[in-house]
Amino acid sequence: MPMYVFACHECGQFELARPMAEASSRAYCPDCQRQARRVFTPPRLTRLAAPVQRALETEEASAHEPRVVTEKRGRPLRQGREPVPPWVLHLRPAAWVAAGKKEGEFSCF
Repeated sequence: MPMYVFACHECGQFELARPMAEASSRAYCPDCQRQARRVFTPPRLTRLAAPVQRALETEEASAHEPRVVTEKRGRPLRQGREPVPPWVLHLRPAAWVAAGKKEGEFSCF
């Protein structure tokens, strides 16, 4: 519910939370119960953090005109172990030793 600022001639400014449909209706000071006038103030809009704002702008721009990637960017991925062929997955390390292979060492033929 929006907050509206009202000014009482005797007590000063105060805020009231009320539905938008009642924004123009009369308000009374909570202290002296006199009629108060509404003070028009700018809306309380907050700004997003800079990284979030950039991400939203990038997303919005790419929705209409996607950027074409022409070069690799970023850091390289960490290299892991050699990939294991699917026919060797059932073997356990003890079976590798019996087969005379070191862990991570496989031959296709």
